[in-house]
Amino acid sequence: MQYLEELNEVQRQAVTHMEGPALVVAGPGSGKTRVLTYRIAHLIDRGIPPHNIMALTFTNKAAREMKERIERITGPKAYNVWAGTFHSIFARILRREAEIIGYPSSFTIYDTDDSKSLLKSILNDLHLSKDQYNINTLRARISSAKTNLITPRLYEKNEELMAQDRAAKRPHFHKIYSEYVARCKRSGAMDFDDLLYRLYELLQKSPETADKYRKRFPFLLIDEFQDTNFLQYQITKKFVHYPGSQRNILVVGDDAQSIYAFRGATIQNILDFQKDFKPYGVKLYKLEKNYRSTEHIVQAANQIITYNKRQIPKTIQSVRGAGNKIKLIKAMTDNEEGKRVVDAIVEQKNRLHLRNRDIAILYRTNAQSRIFEENLRQHNIPYRVFGGLSFYQRKEVKDLIAYFRLAINPQDDEALRRVINYPKRGIGKTTLDKISAQAAADQQTLWQTIPKMSFAPRTQNALDGFVALINNFRQTALEENAYKAALHIARRSGIMQQLKNDTSIEGLSRMENINSLLDGISEFIAQDEDNEEKDLSLAAYIQNIALLTDLDQNLPEDDDFVTLMSVHAAKGLEFPSVFVVGLEEQLFPSFMAMDSPEGIEEERRLFYVAITRSESYLTISYALSRYRYGQMRYNDPSRFLLEIDPQHIEGAAQPMANLNAQNTSRAGVRGNFKRAAGKLKTPIKVPQDFRPSPSAAIQAGMEVLHLQFGKGKVLAIDGARDKRVATIFFHQLKEQKRIMLKFAKLQILS
Repeated sequence: MQYLEELNEVQRQAVTHMEGPALVVAGPGSGKTRVLTYRIAHLIDRGIPPHNIMALTFTNKAAREMKERIERITGPKAYNVWAGTFHSIFARILRREAEIIGYPSSFTIYDTDDSKSLLKSILNDLHLSKDQYNINTLRARISSAKTNLITPRLYEKNEELMAQDRAAKRPHFHKIYSEYVARCKRSGAMDFDDLLYRLYELLQKSPETADKYRKRFPFLLIDEFQDTNFLQYQITKKFVHYPGSQRNILVVGDDAQSIYAFRGATIQNILDFQKDFKPYGVKLYKLEKNYRSTEHIVQAANQIITYNKRQIPKTIQSVRGAGNKIKLIKAMTDNEEGKRVVDAIVEQKNRLHLRNRDIAILYRTNAQSRIFEENLRQHNIPYRVFGGLSFYQRKEVKDLIAYFRLAINPQDDEALRRVINYPKRGIGKTTLDKISAQAAADQQTLWQTIPKMSFAPRTQNALDGFVALINNFRQTALEENAYKAALHIARRSGIMQQLKNDTSIEGLSRMENINSLLDGISEFIAQDEDNEEKDLSLAAYIQNIALLTDLDQNLPEDDDFVTLMSVHAAKGLEFPSVFVVGLEEQLFPSFMAMDSPEGIEEERRLFYVAITRSESYLTISYALSRYRYGQMRYNDPSRFLLEIDPQHIEGAAQPMANLNAQNTSRAGVRGNFKRAAGKLKTPIKVPQDFRPSPSAAIQAGMEVLHLQFGKGKVLAIDGARDKRVATIFFHQLKEQKRIMLKFAKLQILS
């Protein structure tokens, strides 16, 4: 057990914890991954079979690194540990058990575009307006319903939800939701939410199956527990709550880095874990030694997070010494901010001999990247912006993958719609609309419907040819490995020839993307061809890429470029030098969170994440004015800057004096309300018949009246139940405010 000597005392205690529930609160750079991997290695070393251990992560990269580290200690048997993302592990279980809940084992996994396409088809078939029923809103609402375990039937019986829909002028949402679920099932398809939702259904409906996997995995580990949502926690409890269980669950996370509420994550899971498992003797371990950042950076982070009320108290200490103080850049405009930040990068490269890849610029919104890109280009500094279009979202890649999906599951309506006439084969929109209408009437898939219909000879020949082509691909996918099947499909489908015929620069680029996709499949085969148990089929490859997540940031190691990305995208990464830009009220913290205490706390956690990405050099910048939405805006410096002790800021006296002079509003939400109210030129005349409307009735698009701010228009609503928050543009203020509806007193005007 020589590996235990590499751990500090608290890390060792967590790693050697054998039985019962445990919570490891891991500060930034505190060796969280080491604790997880060494614990698994220790379990194996103590005689626990690797296949009895399940480790759930949020990125494929984290799972891969975990297995590689375990292998270095235990040898190749580490690969028998079930380690992967929630979605990949749950998909693996569902592949084996899907038939119990009425799905084929070859079910398709729908991505965002597939879901949108399906919703558009449903709106068309139900003769509903795409303007009234916004596709993104529908997707978000369906996702929220599934995450909260609300089935279409339960949704329709919930009067509060139905009232919200009527007030928002989308009274038929429940029909759309019901039809969406039904069509996914008919097509043998699951969206990303279904990989959780349907696993919960499987465990709930089949006690025998639940017992099988409980016995199979007596040891459960979860990484980044602060990022779990309600449904993930419910599934977790299903795995460990049963008679006679020792509840051998260890979760690792940091409440101070919970920043994904907009994706449904809830900080409450990690805050409640000790209470939920208290009857079973839960142990708490705090990893408070930071091995990544220097002392000035760590102490600044400590000070900032103390302003949050909802947290698990801890004090992080750096083991790297004091290091450099934080630099603060004040600019008059956003253009000047871009210039001064890039000038500072040039200085670091020359004076400190940093490489481009040692440097990152982090911002609150992706739109901020433009100014920094322009200035980097002027200095001929290579850079890369992360968060753009994913490789797998490019049209030509999605087209070929749609053929792969049909070869595995011909019932996949969205894949069939995409390629039935690509490359063109004479099957037009009118023909497809007729097939779709008949399929909807018969409650069958397009593939089941095509043989039952008759068309003019030319169209019929095209349809017969398409069916024969897909059947040929199905047979090839069954007989050949992923690469041979993919190459055959790419050639026979006509996609490769079509792209070869396009000799433009764009056409050549698209052809390169197809070749890159095929290269990736070849690599998938090569990595595992010596493993007799490994599934090398096209179906296995499709599942592998379908489960790639945007949280898997892979920064190439052979390129030298400055990294530009949002703070959300930077979580889990680290750089010698970090520039956190745009620290202004209304931007960071975002105006979307200004009127919600929970929102401000999440923004503060986001800032905490941003500054703890830095190892040695941290620079924070802000501008007194910037163009936003086509207008010049003047904002105060962010409240978060004043939460840093001046002793950690270079030349602190003058910068901090400037900040105090520019921003004296430190009373949180109340201060924002007072400043907003003070902007009103004339006081609000409150009508005598003012009556606050029920919060559940307030929806996007409505005109409302507020006692302090006057009339406003509700631009958007997010959150669920008692956590619904409205973004409202108040006409007299000429600005947007975020108000939690639970506490708001708003009267609906229209």
